[in-house]
Amino acid sequence: MSFSAIVVAAGSGLRAGAGVPKAWRHLGGRAVARWSVETLAAAGASPLLVVVAEDMRAEAESALSGLTGIIFVPGGATRAASVQAGLARLGDAPDDHRVLIHDAARPFLTRAHVARLLAGLEERAGAILALPLADTLKRQDEGRLGTPSREGLWRAQTPQAFALGALRRGYAAWDFATEPTDDAQVVSSTGGEVALVPGDPLLFKLTYPEDFLMAEQLAGGARQVRTGMGYDAHRWGPGDAVWLCGVRIDHDQTLIGHSDADAGLHALTDALLGALGAGDIGEHFPPSDPQWRGAASDRFLAHAADLVRARGGQIVNVDVTLICERPKIRPHRDAMRARVAEILGVAEDQVSVKATTTEGMGFTGRQEGLAAQAIATIELPR
Repeated sequence: MSFSAIVVAAGSGLRAGAGVPKAWRHLGGRAVARWSVETLAAAGASPLLVVVAEDMRAEAESALSGLTGIIFVPGGATRAASVQAGLARLGDAPDDHRVLIHDAARPFLTRAHVARLLAGLEERAGAILALPLADTLKRQDEGRLGTPSREGLWRAQTPQAFALGALRRGYAAWDFATEPTDDAQVVSSTGGEVALVPGDPLLFKLTYPEDFLMAEQLAGGARQVRTGMGYDAHRWGPGDAVWLCGVRIDHDQTLIGHSDADAGLHALTDALLGALGAGDIGEHFPPSDPQWRGAASDRFLAHAADLVRARGGQIVNVDVTLICERPKIRPHRDAMRARVAEILGVAEDQVSVKATTTEGMGFTGRQEGLAAQAIATIELPR
């Protein structure tokens, strides 16, 4: 089901305290806005528009680096103006096109939330995530304290989903004597029916400094951790050097393969693809395809890393074990770690490379070939 998304991240967030606007503060090691942008990208939002203040454009581009398909849109003076700026960038998209409007300050968005909204939109002009009120309400009026009824009251959340035409008509008719509090109000004002779908207490908005303290406690549970394993082996043949984990090592033999036969990078590529559930290296780079003959294996590993980022994920750590009698790996281990970290775009302390022998047993012990195994751990949005 195709849809677009507009992430509103142009506000100053003054109630959250002094400093960088809250959308671009760090939460769990990355910008608040990146959490929901990653999820929307993984859910298939296209185009995915991020509305940002002009003076924060460079900060936003840095915070969302590595994510593909992002379009940055200059924000307006108010939230409503920023939403309208995003709508304008959708151009001549048809009225029945689906669009989600999301506040960047709600980081714990999941694909399940997106699915509920799109399902709720099938028979209505709009759909919003909402929660029933649990707390007793109090109203203070001229010193007197009243207790309004909670009956029929809901807490509205974002994203909010709409048929594009209904949202455009609502904004075109709004007189702006007062600012709308959300987009559902705009659509309802012109008669558009908006469905309520179950919200989530975890999808709270970061508004005050104490909200960030609570969010930091929750940040570890908002993503899923996946692990993949890879294995590769190549036989020895005539040559004067071997490629292992992206490093050329002078040797009296070479490894035979369709590409450069870098068993370490091949195993690691398969480990990343396995963690993603994206098949294996042979599916992405068939040995029957002549364009990969003699190819440098860093291209294969970079492709797998790009697939992780395209899903809104990040690489946590990788571990490669080379199994051989020769050559000696220890003198080259630091260079291998540095090269793998460079290819993956991670820190060196997220990469482990080590070696072992089989005590003269098996094909590696007989020095008929070299083997490598790898494990990769990644995080993906739920």
